[in-house]
Amino acid sequence: MDLFLSNAGTQPIYEQIVQQLKGKILSGELRQGDALPSMRVLAKELRVSVITTKRAYEELEREGFIVSMTGKGSFVAGANAEWAREEHLRQMEEHLRQAVGLSRACGMSLEELTQLLGMLFKEEDV
Repeated sequence: MDLFLSNAGTQPIYEQIVQQLKGKILSGELRQGDALPSMRVLAKELRVSVITTKRAYEELEREGFIVSMTGKGSFVAGANAEWAREEHLRQMEEHLRQAVGLSRACGMSLEELTQLLGMLFKEEDV
């Protein structure tokens, strides 16, 4: 599984695993019913402790992203499309709050921020 971990940042390894797997699920790269690697296999691939992968899987299960079945493994949970949309909106709001804070800090007007957002939005369509 393609996950990229950094020891340089402040985010714990298990949280990096959680965030990246959530991203793969929300983007549709991992779909409902897809099997995840076992905790041991993932730990070996990532060269981390099994305790770290166990904690990540427990967090994902607690948040409803995966289901684990004893003896069978862990699988992507059935996604509620509306719930996935809400999660995306929540993440967007968080990032936009940061952008608004930065724009205010540098004296940018709402009009300038709106123009910048429009340009960036169109840039992605190309």
